[in-house]
Amino acid sequence: MQHHFIGYLTIAITVIAYIIAMTEDLHQLSKAKPMVLGSVLIWFAIFIYYSTSYGTAKEIVPIFQSNLMAYAELFLFITVSMTFLNAMTERGIFDSLRIVLANKQYTYRQLFWITGALAFLLSTVISSLAVGLLMGYIILEIGKGQSKFVGLAGLNAVVGANAGGTMSPLGGISTFFVWQQNALQFTEFFTLTIPCIVNFLVPAFIMQFSVTKETPNFSKEKPVLKRGSKRIIFIFILTFSTAILSNVFLDMPAIIGMMFGLAMLQFFAYYLTKSEKIHHFLTEYEEHEKQSYIESQKGFDVFKCIAGVDWDTLLFFYGAMMIVGALSFLGYLDAMAHYLFTVIGATVANILIGLSSSAIDNGTLMFAVLNMHPSFEFGQWLLLTFTLGVGGSLLAIGSAPGLHVLGLMKGRMKEGEGYTFTLHLRWMPVILLGFFAGIFTLWLINGGKF
Repeated sequence: MQHHFIGYLTIAITVIAYIIAMTEDLHQLSKAKPMVLGSVLIWFAIFIYYSTSYGTAKEIVPIFQSNLMAYAELFLFITVSMTFLNAMTERGIFDSLRIVLANKQYTYRQLFWITGALAFLLSTVISSLAVGLLMGYIILEIGKGQSKFVGLAGLNAVVGANAGGTMSPLGGISTFFVWQQNALQFTEFFTLTIPCIVNFLVPAFIMQFSVTKETPNFSKEKPVLKRGSKRIIFIFILTFSTAILSNVFLDMPAIIGMMFGLAMLQFFAYYLTKSEKIHHFLTEYEEHEKQSYIESQKGFDVFKCIAGVDWDTLLFFYGAMMIVGALSFLGYLDAMAHYLFTVIGATVANILIGLSSSAIDNGTLMFAVLNMHPSFEFGQWLLLTFTLGVGGSLLAIGSAPGLHVLGLMKGRMKEGEGYTFTLHLRWMPVILLGFFAGIFTLWLINGGKF
């Protein structure tokens, strides 16, 4: 159907939907709306064509459902991951981290490295889009009055989050797809560790010289961890350990371990709520401290944490994956695969795909490539995973962390200050240097071949 009206209609709807989604900042229409509508219109057209031409469209149902099943696993994985993030935020864990960083009296340059390193490390176990939101908040709070620091630290955190998320299937959408489809096993992602570190360190080392060595003057605050915060961290670690180990040793889908963790979190939230021990008469505390203590002893509603998940992003991926599934069914992805991996060659094609992720969501691109069913060797899968994961760092709109940090700056910084698209574009040559330095490092680790 590549040369049929349905095929041309699908291409037209896909292009229009992506253009509207990518220009979200201009018209303020959330990116999920055009993608969901586009996917619905495309599948409607396919089902209508088969029903009218062949009298039935029953054979199309399993094809649609197979794409839906892939999305369902992604949906649950991100939902659980971000629920834990929201629960830890509600318990004051990350706010306490911000206060600790402020009280240590680090210089702005030291804070630049610390926030970047935290973004890198956290994104290995938490979705990089959530890490971007978290680190953007911390950077805004500790960088008040220093717009240049906020901009560079925000950029460094975006690069760090993308790099860290690339070396772990838990940290990025594209890497999760690779793990989900068994293109790479969990332990095989460790091969990307050094290239990802290089990708982060090269631009960070150059950018640090533009960050002042001054020490910010923060007022001393006392971090307050709410009751149960440490136990939630333990449940979080247990959840991801279960998901990983059950997959490695039992070949169990990772989502089973994730749902186990969500169940544990729900029971623990119930326990905290039912076992509140609030002492209203605390003579040793000041009035405001007494109120803060009382609040810290209360339980929490886990479903409010679930409600705080980024539904716009989740629905965007629904639309994107359904559109990619339709393009695969119509034969366009097979034609593209022949051109990319046979005519151009796998190595060059994988690098070009990685570069294109600077403007197109890397999760969607990876899902599209997987639907092309390329016959890659181990080295080519590593190259594709690396370039798609870190390629989004080249532009502010190329990755979920970048878009989240951009969104945080609106209304909190003056126009043109802090982390902006223009600032990111100005430093793109440095980030591109890190991109190719990482590829070269991966090439050396892989024995001088892909």
